[in-house]
Amino acid sequence: RAMVINSTPETVSTDYDESDRLYFEELTLETVLEICYFEKPTGVIVSVGGQTPNNLAPKLDQLGVKIMGTAARSIDAAEDRSKFSAMCDELGIDQPEWSQFVKYEEALAFANKVSFPVLVRPSYVLSGAAMRVIDDEAQLKSFLSTSAVVEQEHPVVISKYISGAKEVELDAVGQNGNLVNYAIAEHVENAGVHSGDASLLLPAQKLFVETHRRVKAIGQKICRALMISGPFNVQFMCKENEVMVIECNLRASRSLPFISKTYNV
Repeated sequence: RAMVINSTPETVSTDYDESDRLYFEELTLETVLEICYFEKPTGVIVSVGGQTPNNLAPKLDQLGVKIMGTAARSIDAAEDRSKFSAMCDELGIDQPEWSQFVKYEEALAFANKVSFPVLVRPSYVLSGAAMRVIDDEAQLKSFLSTSAVVEQEHPVVISKYISGAKEVELDAVGQNGNLVNYAIAEHVENAGVHSGDASLLLPAQKLFVETHRRVKAIGQKICRALMISGPFNVQFMCKENEVMVIECNLRASRSLPFISKTYNV
């Protein structure tokens, strides 16, 4: 028996009977636990519900709820931007120069060291909600005072932003750390425009063959390192044949349904 918890009736208004039971409830730890206690499920799937289920996964795992698919510790390793950037360094995966910080003075010192613009990436948030390209000291101070940043439990990562770079996305599915299928999409706009606002080309039209090869190879490395079982999305900045990772989300992205329909997969 399959149950779905959804806080937005409109998203299931045309396919409400796909599951055996449908709960219209807010996605909070308390609500999900109450439903789990009542239904006693074999496990929960968090990879197709957006950012909120990913945020809940580590806490649910700690409380004994089985997370099906990619393990909660792997989700944490990707969502915690500091852990993910450190992992990329260990794997030899190129990324813009980066540092973690908890104080404004540390962030400013790093930004001045690498020179503006910089990319600020809080953890466990939708990238469009709190990831931002910062052009100067005033913007940095203003942005770091927002609740999405100051209320963080995890260190915030700041990276050098590569001007004029193309943004490329890899959407893929893994199984036990093996890459099962993938698609590469190219943004029309340069990196820095949130993918929710950007125009995507699928399949990519203006990527070098070597860039395509490197994007796939990095996706395979990340999939293996995190032992991914399920959908994931990796965002890249590409300039000429230089390919650098921005971030990785271990869940279905907003672009995955379009890819599925385009390729009929």
